[in-house]
Amino acid sequence: MLTGLIAVSLLTAFSARRIAGSYPDSPQYQADAGKFHNPVPQPRDGVGKMLGIIWNMLWHKPRDATPQHPPLPLQPLTRADLLAAPDRSLFRLGHSTVLLKLRGQFWLTDPVFSERASPLQWMGPKRFHAPPISIEDLPPLQAVILSHDHYDHLDQDAITQLAGKTRQFVTPLGVGDRLAEWGVPRRQIRQLDWWQQVDIEGLRLLATPAQHFSGRTPFDGNQTLWASWAIIDDDFKIFFSGDSGYFDGFKTIGEKLGPFDLTLMETGAYDPQWPYVHMQPAQTLQAHLDLRGKWLLPVHNGTFDLAMHDWYDPFEKIAALARQNEVLLATPEMGERLDMQQPQATRAWWRYADDVAVAEPGLAGTTQPSR
Repeated sequence: MLTGLIAVSLLTAFSARRIAGSYPDSPQYQADAGKFHNPVPQPRDGVGKMLGIIWNMLWHKPRDATPQHPPLPLQPLTRADLLAAPDRSLFRLGHSTVLLKLRGQFWLTDPVFSERASPLQWMGPKRFHAPPISIEDLPPLQAVILSHDHYDHLDQDAITQLAGKTRQFVTPLGVGDRLAEWGVPRRQIRQLDWWQQVDIEGLRLLATPAQHFSGRTPFDGNQTLWASWAIIDDDFKIFFSGDSGYFDGFKTIGEKLGPFDLTLMETGAYDPQWPYVHMQPAQTLQAHLDLRGKWLLPVHNGTFDLAMHDWYDPFEKIAALARQNEVLLATPEMGERLDMQQPQATRAWWRYADDVAVAEPGLAGTTQPSR
């Protein structure tokens, strides 16, 4: 009976309509297939490999895939805190959801506020921590910046709640069509192809390539585009990776748009079984170097269990690599304010959260490395 209930629920959740848009002017779009593609074709995974991944995810999770001693450290935020924060402040709200204060306005990436990154709120990856602030308490937003449409980056409930307090939703091609289907007025949506840009209140948002995929059901794969983003405030530049495997596009972006003062880089949900679409920590660091980044802030971690590694593994590995390569690393707690103009290396909060044991003290880069 339980199996039948789950099957019915999944079919209901996956009953979303196919995206109706067609984008023949995009070099990333294959009109005959009705899908977007990466410049380098993704290797096809056989059914056996996919079943093996599902089996491992269900039955062979490591003990520390989720925190053993919740709740995690978190600094609650109020609207007054945000309004009083100086310009060029950053607040991690969880996973890849980052609130930026630029030009006296607020900008939000990949908002996910729901309890689970799933089409169903009674099953699927559950949050390790509450958001530091509710959507209701957020100040008005100039823009929500979306990288792609996977559930851990695009939360339908959050979008519908944010529509009334957001001036613009800036998305890759096709993702904006999803938002329109959910009731967001078209006048609030700007859809961009790679290398296209929009200026909002003097802030330049430029969609840049990524190597990933898209889809929210088994039936709509790659009907929407995925992207990374360059966020440019006069002479101050931020890079937001979204999700991506490592590819030579990072070097191209760095050559065209770098150097970047701060890179928000995917560091989490990696596995040797899916190297094409998510980076290992060493590749994250190399991508940061390719982008000619100054400070590295790892995201896509610390909120959901989406892979086979320990929940704190992304922090430990990128911190060790940053120290070894003399890369400036910032790892703020959820809700902690980071001064983007003068970042400071932050404490290894994940160790205190879950009694994390490490082989070598100091690998977490809790002191600022020299350049």
